[in-house]
Amino acid sequence: MSAIAMRNQEAAPADIKMRAAGVDVSYGDKQALFAVNVAIETNTVTALIGPSGCGKSTFLRCLNRMNDVIEGCRVSGQITLDGVDVHDRAIDVVELRARVGMVFQKPNPFPKSVYENVAYGPRIHGLANSRAELDDIVHSSLRRAGLIDEVRDRLDEPGTGLSGGQQQRLCIARAIAVEPEVILMDEPCSALDPIATAKVEELIDDLRERYTIVIVTHSMQQAARVSQRTAFFHLGEVVEQGETGQIFTKPVDERTQAYITGRIG
Repeated sequence: MSAIAMRNQEAAPADIKMRAAGVDVSYGDKQALFAVNVAIETNTVTALIGPSGCGKSTFLRCLNRMNDVIEGCRVSGQITLDGVDVHDRAIDVVELRARVGMVFQKPNPFPKSVYENVAYGPRIHGLANSRAELDDIVHSSLRRAGLIDEVRDRLDEPGTGLSGGQQQRLCIARAIAVEPEVILMDEPCSALDPIATAKVEELIDDLRERYTIVIVTHSMQQAARVSQRTAFFHLGEVVEQGETGQIFTKPVDERTQAYITGRIG
């Protein structure tokens, strides 16, 4: 396999949940992403790594069109979910964001009870026909987020009263309550202590059996622990992507090697 082919190594089409092809992003006169191509495998954790300001989070926001809400942001190229362009006029953006959920860098529970934080999405999307069905969704989501045992007796208390790690897992429970197919995570552990981080990382590993996950992380150690595939961004470009083990142990591009060994970044 040539170096160029290895650098852009992608999975077989049947395994691809989302694909970005030739994606450019500009904020006003400043271009943030240049011809980005990334393939995201089904039921796999894909880590996006690279120095601060390299375009990781900008790219993540493209996947569920969160950049639409940023004034002056222009996105071109193609991003597909199950082969359908997410910018197709027939796509309902609210529906897209239900299918492609997001967990942000800083835990952001609603100023509501633990129960209402999780129930909010299923309620507005009409996923429950009765209070009993809603209860089932809330309890199931909290259980899958590894939080139910800690909040079982606190469901009526404010979500903002939980610890930082519990709040982040509550936000994950809120995201999965609407049964997304893809979960985007933008540095979900950067505000957490090591114990809370370990719990979230363990949760990510459990969730990939059911969901496709894309995580932006500033920690190469975290990327190595939680992901199966990695894409390295530098100055708005994808320098290299492939299996995580290959990226970290046998990178093809000198810039990847330099970043992993701490010479750039």
